[in-house]
Amino acid sequence: MSDEAISAGEHTGATANAAPQRHVVFSHGLASGPWGRKITALAEVVRGEGYEAHSVDYRGVDAPRERIARLADYCKELPGDLVLVGSSLGGYVTVASASVLHARGIFLMAPALYFPELPALRAGIIDCPTVVVHGWRDEVVPFEHSVRFAEHYRAALHLLDSDHNLHNQIRVIQNLFEYFLIALDLPAPAGE
Repeated sequence: MSDEAISAGEHTGATANAAPQRHVVFSHGLASGPWGRKITALAEVVRGEGYEAHSVDYRGVDAPRERIARLADYCKELPGDLVLVGSSLGGYVTVASASVLHARGIFLMAPALYFPELPALRAGIIDCPTVVVHGWRDEVVPFEHSVRFAEHYRAALHLLDSDHNLHNQIRVIQNLFEYFLIALDLPAPAGE
């Protein structure tokens, strides 16, 4: 494991004796860090649902392709089920990496999608259950970008009364995320 990445076990001082086979890996945004408010709050949900929480440290790495490479390098050491969570630029990194990393599901918060300065995403890039949460009053990433993405990929979309950081909706996001993780374990409906 690289020294740029921090796992929840290292973050909380837990021992590594019991290596769970279910992992959630968080990718933070450009202006935040690996254990910001949203990630810390969602990590509680992760552990409650029997997953191990990880958060990749991208501080000092602004280039999207370098962030994608760092995420891929980090995840190659994680056996078992992988769920990816991304916020803002971390949402872009999550989407770009999901199919290559064989993610079981992705959860996006105000993802930075459809910006001309970001490398174009290949068509049909999402092949797993996806949830998008975005604030109506986002001043950084227009909510319309998430609407466009959700419509194209038939992803679940939750528009909340919030701004880009979504901090006033953390409890709601925790509930949405918990439901998302639980739903990943439910059997597929007949006929799918």
